Amino acid sequence: MFHRTAAGRRLAYERLEGQGPGIVFLHGFKSDMGGTKAVDLEAWCRAQGRAMLRFDLSGHGSSEGRVEEFGVGDWLEDARDVIDALAPRRQVLVGSSLGGWLALLLARERPERWAGLVTIAAAPDFTARMQAEFTDADHEALAREGRITRPSEYGEDYVFSRRLFDQGAENSVFGQPLALPMPVRFLQGTADADVPIEDALRLLSHAEGPDIRLMLVKDADHRFSGPGELRMIREAVTELAG
Repeated sequence: MFHRTAAGRRLAYERLEGQGPGIVFLHGFKSDMGGTKAVDLEAWCRAQGRAMLRFDLSGHGSSEGRVEEFGVGDWLEDARDVIDALAPRRQVLVGSSLGGWLALLLARERPERWAGLVTIAAAPDFTARMQAEFTDADHEALAREGRITRPSEYGEDYVFSRRLFDQGAENSVFGQPLALPMPVRFLQGTADADVPIEDALRLLSHAEGPDIRLMLVKDADHRFSGPGELRMIREAVTELAG
């Protein structure tokens, strides 16, 4: 199924009807709604009779466009639009990596909208961390070509556009206070090569709220998709969804 946003972008989605609070899953960079975590969570929601929404951000999966044509602000707009249109009740946000960044932004801007927040290897402001490590060649490539590339362990090379870095700076999590009055669970693997533990600890320190917990899993990597990790995601969602 497809949803046309107010900005005219055509987004693929899957929606499961059921009781609330519903679950909204936000996937990571160069991932999609068909990833292991999203599919496992949908199977759990189906068994529980719980509503769920998962969708592909612009440039990902079956949605229109190429990844390098969009940035964090565009994807935030996508998420806001499709959730308001297709999941109007209170929801539990579940965000993986880039999806965790988007979930944090959504939680900050409309806290009353969410029954809870679960992030998995959240990667807020990862563009700023990348830029801090740029070489002269990276700066030259971004200025000359409007993009840089990085090898990926998950398939073809990642392409990072100037639009991504510009919009990342405009949508910083760490650049503003982060009030999270809903219950929050941050899940993080100690063997994550993409999001270091230090970033997870920084996020825990930066966030303000009455019920925020960071749960570290020894030897779990960025995928966070082993049987034990999937069970932990389900348990966190169960706790917050009630």
